[in-house]
Amino acid sequence: MQTNLADWARDSVIGQEADEILRRCVHCGFCTATCPTYQVLGDELDSPRGRIYLIKEMLEGQEPTQATQQHLDRCLTCRNCETTCPSGVEYGHLIDIGRQLIEEKVQRPWSQRLQRTLLRKGLTSSLFASAYRMGQALRAFLPSVLQKKIIEARDPGARPDTTRHARQILLLTGCVQPTMMPTIDAATIRVLDRLGIGTQVAQGAGCCGALNFHLDDQETARVQMRLNIDAWLPLIDSGKIDAIVMNASGCGAMVVEYAHHLRHDAVYAAKAEKIVALVRDIAEVVAPHAEALAAQLDVTRLPKRPVFHPPCTLQHWQGLRPLSEDLLAKLGLSLQPFTESHLCCGSAGAYSVLQPEISTSLRDRKLAQLVASTPDMMLSSNIGCIGHLQSGTEIPVRHWIEVVDLALQ
Repeated sequence: MQTNLADWARDSVIGQEADEILRRCVHCGFCTATCPTYQVLGDELDSPRGRIYLIKEMLEGQEPTQATQQHLDRCLTCRNCETTCPSGVEYGHLIDIGRQLIEEKVQRPWSQRLQRTLLRKGLTSSLFASAYRMGQALRAFLPSVLQKKIIEARDPGARPDTTRHARQILLLTGCVQPTMMPTIDAATIRVLDRLGIGTQVAQGAGCCGALNFHLDDQETARVQMRLNIDAWLPLIDSGKIDAIVMNASGCGAMVVEYAHHLRHDAVYAAKAEKIVALVRDIAEVVAPHAEALAAQLDVTRLPKRPVFHPPCTLQHWQGLRPLSEDLLAKLGLSLQPFTESHLCCGSAGAYSVLQPEISTSLRDRKLAQLVASTPDMMLSSNIGCIGHLQSGTEIPVRHWIEVVDLALQ
């Protein structure tokens, strides 16, 4: 693609980076076939190719509008288009640049600013746990739309003391998962304990930064990244930690990009690269032990017809879908095939709150395909996908590590 950047863009680092990405796009349109929002809306400007053109126009000097911003907002950042693209266009990085620039040029309506601020601050607040538990207690009295957002409390069970193990890993507990689905972390700790791996949580570590980053506050997200790095590095440098393990693929997708997001930070760029080199999805940690673990499972406690929904952050961001599905098969789970497994379920962090109509449409489309395989349980590896899918079905939706943990008990 030919570009003719405005002077301000041509002379800026961010403009030069965007230009390099833009020039790879040949406008072939393959991305439109796998873009969830284009599938739902049928609008070229709500496809990767259309959004690329809007960002190009902005960098060439055309003033963006609220309509431009809306088209960029509607992107789920699923990166399905990157999997499809034959030219290697780094669309995810380009949309980040586009959103940053348009946030500086177009002021949102006050209602949108308020909504995004409440989401950013509320979901990462120390008060979130208390508020959520109150919601769980009052769930039966809440409107149905809120009931679907609140997951019924489940007992996470006892967590073993794993300090006896020689091998230790750091577990990112995230900002909402310990409150909304504490069973995932508990199951992870118990399964790793069976494998002779101890888990630690670094004091001072918190949210991975994804929430702020995708809600127009990229600088606060970078502050969170630096805080996490400062909390993890002393333990890593001590030589006692093997890996930083993610049991939410959304968090993993963000942390593996710390080096990219901090590439211009003279103090943290090298530190971020050190962190990224140690990030592992829980499937990557369990996979080498698959056969030994399978021998310990009570297969009567496994679902008979599970179906696995691979989150976009697992398959398109990190490329870990094949490893994950191979692991589950080796553990004795007979995964049922279904169509459109590449498409986003519509969760995408806070997207389901900000774009409820598109999100619900994508969820129902995904559930229709999943249900067609007549499963007795749906499995995934990201809290957002699990909660979003569960809001539209009575079939149990669980993290696969919970199923493995149950079969070990």
